[in-house]
Amino acid sequence: MRVSLFVDGANYYYMQRDKLKWNIDAQKLRDWAASKGELVDAFYYIGKSAPSDLREQKYLDMLAYSGYSLVTKEIKEILQDDGSITRKANLDIEIVLDMFNTIDNYDMAILVSGDGDFERPLQLLRARGKKFIVLSTAGFVASEIRMVAGMHFVDVANLREELERIT
Repeated sequence: MRVSLFVDGANYYYMQRDKLKWNIDAQKLRDWAASKGELVDAFYYIGKSAPSDLREQKYLDMLAYSGYSLVTKEIKEILQDDGSITRKANLDIEIVLDMFNTIDNYDMAILVSGDGDFERPLQLLRARGKKFIVLSTAGFVASEIRMVAGMHFVDVANLREELERIT
């Protein structure tokens, strides 16, 4: 079974910070994906500051040296009506494009995201005969994703012993 891992970096970060309250070790995550078959690709999608600060660059370097292919997009600052600034770098389309541009390379996709925007791409993967696993956590995964994933949803909270980064 050839496996490709697709990590929605923003969703991954906020899931840890806001819901799990513990940190996932990116290398352990990659190894967990590799335990499902032959890991042929591991993609990590993340917004990047311009210019990168040292801490951010060290994290990106660690990901690359851990075997992830990085897909980055510059973070945009959006002025809100109330005068506050929202920082955003939406990489959903890049994830979907890579899922389908590399579809012949894998038998199973592992998506780390709870974003409801992935409902239709997952349906299309299934229609193309591909298996998939969605990794997210309760209270952070969209109901549309839970419905399409069914038994192929894995709650990261249940993998704490295997995935937690020990500091």
